[in-house]
Order: sequence, then C-alpha cells, then structure tokens
Amino acid sequence: SVDLYFLLKSLTENDLAMAGTFSRTLRHLFNVVMIVPIIIDYMISIFRWCGHILAVILLTVLTQWGGILWIITSIVSRYTAPIRSSIVKRTVLFLCLYLFSCFVIVPHLAELGGRRALPLSKRSVLRPHTYVSVLLSRNYVNDQLYDTLIRTADNLRAEFPGADLSYLDACFPFIDGFPLLPHLSHDDGKKVDLSFYYLEDNQPTSKKPSRSGYGYFVESQYSDPMAAKCEEAGYASYDMAKYFTMGTRDDLTLDETRTRRMVEILLTDAQTEKIFLEPHLLRRLGLRHDKLRYHGCHSVRHDDHLHIQVR
Repeated sequence: SVDLYFLLKSLTENDLAMAGTFSRTLRHLFNVVMIVPIIIDYMISIFRWCGHILAVILLTVLTQWGGILWIITSIVSRYTAPIRSSIVKRTVLFLCLYLFSCFVIVPHLAELGGRRALPLSKRSVLRPHTYVSVLLSRNYVNDQLYDTLIRTADNLRAEFPGADLSYLDACFPFIDGFPLLPHLSHDDGKKVDLSFYYLEDNQPTSKKPSRSGYGYFVESQYSDPMAAKCEEAGYASYDMAKYFTMGTRDDLTLDETRTRRMVEILLTDAQTEKIFLEPHLLRRLGLRHDKLRYHGCHSVRHDDHLHIQVR
C-alpha cells in the first residue's frame, strides 16, 4: 500500500508538472497570436509610409510640385471619412486636384517667379510635340525665351505656310537650380529642346519619327561619327534616349531646308546665347556660327533634337 501511495503521488506530481508546462505553452501561444495582428498592422503601416515617401519622391522628380500635392491630398483624405477608406476615391481626388493645379494654379504662380507656360494648343504656331511635357509641367521658360520662340515660330510660318514649331522639354515652373531630369542644364527657365522638321514621301509634314520627340537619331553621312567616339570612350549614356522613344516610325526623313532655316532664325535672334547640335548635322546643313556649340560626350546626343539657351 505504501508503494502504491508513492506511485500515485509521483504520477500526480508528473501530471501537475505536465499541466503546468502545457499551461505555460498555451499562454505563450496566446501571446504570440495576440502579437501577430499588431506586427502585421505595424508592417502594413511601414509599407504604407514607404509608398507615400516613394510617391512624393517620384512626383517631385517628374513634376517638381506633384509631391507637395500628394502630401496635401493624403492629409485631406485622412480626415475625410468618405475618402479615407477608399483608394479609388483618394486616387480620383488626387488626379482632379492635379489637373486643376496643372492648368490653372501652377501657371499663375509660375508667372510670379518670372516663368511662363509655353502654348498648349497643337493649333498654335508654337506647340508641344507631346502633352506629356505639359502634364508633367516641363514646359516653362522665362519671358526672353518665350518671346524668342514665338518670333521664330512666326517667321517660320511666314516662310513655310502651315509650318509650326514643336517644343519638347523646357524647364520646371519654379526655383532656379532645380534639376529637370534627365537633362543636365534645364534648371533656370532659359533652355528648351526643339524638334527637327521632317518629310513624308518628300513632302513637308508636321509628323515626327519618335512619339516622345527623343531617341530617333539622324544618322551621320560621314565617317567617324561622334556617337561612336563617345561610346568607345565609355560614355554609355550618350545615346540612352533611344530607350525612351515611346514608339518610332521609319517613313520620315530629315527636312534639311526647314530645319536649317529654323536654326538660322534662332541664330539671328539677339537673345540666343547657344545652340547644341551634333557636328555631323552642322556639316550636313552647312551651318557655322559662334553660337553653335558641341555639348560633349557627357551629355546625350543632339541629332534627334536641338537645344537652345538664351542669355
């Protein structure tokens, strides 16, 4: 009986020990289960903030002021119940505010700082090649450059009826020194890129071989083209614009007559300080002038467009 007593006692102690261990395990599991949602919420919050930061950086790089508008929209959405719970509503709100700001508010604010938006209509003698430049607010210049472009466009229209002057990237609306990537110098309202003129079936056309206006290069007719020299020297970015054409067409050829005349008119303007063109194009068009410069291998090629800078 004594042996049975000690046997039962040992079993009871073992059971109690196991029960205690099991209880502690359950408590740990319960704590883990309770912590998991907190960790998930915390990670979601981190990803959400990272998304906001990424959006602000991206919009600032692309448009200069879009990142500020994103922050404003996020604050408004946070304290507006019908919008806070819907990503679609927040996105629609941002897009509406963006378009209103792009076409109404930003142009007026830019004028206070001495910059003007280039004409938006494709019916104008000076027009955007693509509305992407307009929507990203990359179409702002100072008064001197604005007037130079209008004079040039009017003179070209007078000499070549129906001709219009197509601009590409110019500058942002605010702050000198703010970079307009990927351009190296479009940061003060004094620079703009202009498209060449082209022929379709040997007839003048307003069409361009590249949808973006960049990346469709006029190939050199001479040996040792500068592009090959720059690539051999290790400047891989020299022709990087070919990756950003947004689509090309091969049925257009350079209109040497109108392109040459455009450059000549710009050169005679007192406000023009310099124009960048590839050396082989200067030779092909028979152009020589102190204002015509070579940009160097550190920049991108300028045989798909020309770059003009005013004083």
